[in-house]
Amino acid sequence: MEPWIFNLLIVLASFFMMECVAWLAHKYIMHGLLWSLHHDHHKRDDGNFFEKNDFFFLIFAIPGIICLFVGLSQGYSYPFWIGIGITLYGLAYFLVHDIFIHQRFKMFRNSNSIYLLALRRAHKSHHKHLDKHDGECFGMLWVPIKYLKEAKKTVRQ
Repeated sequence: MEPWIFNLLIVLASFFMMECVAWLAHKYIMHGLLWSLHHDHHKRDDGNFFEKNDFFFLIFAIPGIICLFVGLSQGYSYPFWIGIGITLYGLAYFLVHDIFIHQRFKMFRNSNSIYLLALRRAHKSHHKHLDKHDGECFGMLWVPIKYLKEAKKTVRQ
């Protein structure tokens, strides 16, 4: 196998594994041990641009930075490509969660994409719970089928 194909597979696998990591961290850390940092994200909009929840950006960036540094110091070894996958997931998170879903920047407001509408609905269902218990839809990119079906009905009308 060509080295660039192997490296690309590492990046893609790392990116998709981050969805699992994000789901687990969101459910068991953000809605568990570190609820004190995440709870303000579930409050109704208080007008503040930054939230304590934004510290998770730094927390989740650290493994990617470490992988990039270690892999680069070893001449672009596999940890570097893992770090690229983690970093790309972080970029996707920012674009999807902060910009598209929460509209921190007024961009990408309208969409007829069934997937994007379902993603927004799933996230809204997550936020209907204002406390740390009884949550649902903890992932970012994976959308339960019921939201895809609902979105499909909306687009057809």
